[in-house]
Amino acid sequence: MEATTAGPDDAGAAATGLRVILVEDDVLLREGLASLLERSGFEVVAQAGDAVQLLSLVRDQAPELVVVDIRMPPTNTTEGLDAARAIREEFPETGILVLSAHADIEHAMELLASGRGIGYLLKSRVTDVEDFVETLHRIAKGAAVVDPALVTELVSAQRRNDPLAALSVREREVLALMAEGRSNAGIGRRLWVTEGTVEKHVRSILTKLDLPETGDDHRRVLAVVRFLESR
Repeated sequence: MEATTAGPDDAGAAATGLRVILVEDDVLLREGLASLLERSGFEVVAQAGDAVQLLSLVRDQAPELVVVDIRMPPTNTTEGLDAARAIREEFPETGILVLSAHADIEHAMELLASGRGIGYLLKSRVTDVEDFVETLHRIAKGAAVVDPALVTELVSAQRRNDPLAALSVREREVLALMAEGRSNAGIGRRLWVTEGTVEKHVRSILTKLDLPETGDDHRRVLAVVRFLESR
């Protein structure tokens, strides 16, 4: 495996910022991402070209975030996704962003169902640096994020027996923004409404989707999963 690591005391390490492990087999993309992250205040503590030793790297480096390609050598199928599952099981508080060249609804659903601090993003989204960096911060804070392009595709899809049929147009808009991992305040800014109005929409969405009151933010993730299942 091609891997590099940097300890917390390395001279080039950022004094502050989230610690990140980056796993991508495309060398140019990986180096570009590493440079982008470091310029944006992150500390890239390890890089690798495949997912074979990713769990060991996470154990050694204790990052706040892992960014991993969904398809990795040797078979280029779901090695990155499998590694993400293993990390989530052993280190549930570690944020994980899975990058993919293509929108895959099933994989996005599976990732979001695994809980908070998880993301599924198309590689094309990386070119919007500000949005990409913001997404990483949202994931590190516990948000579940799905690529907006996938959200748009799902919102426009029409299916029989749609579990979201009871939602109003505005509630669907709110749920789509929830799927992007945005907070109530962030949704309010996007829709030009107050945070209180968004909270009312969210409560209505959770009620209509038959997700009863609990003390767990996981209800929002369950709502997003229901959203994805309605494709």
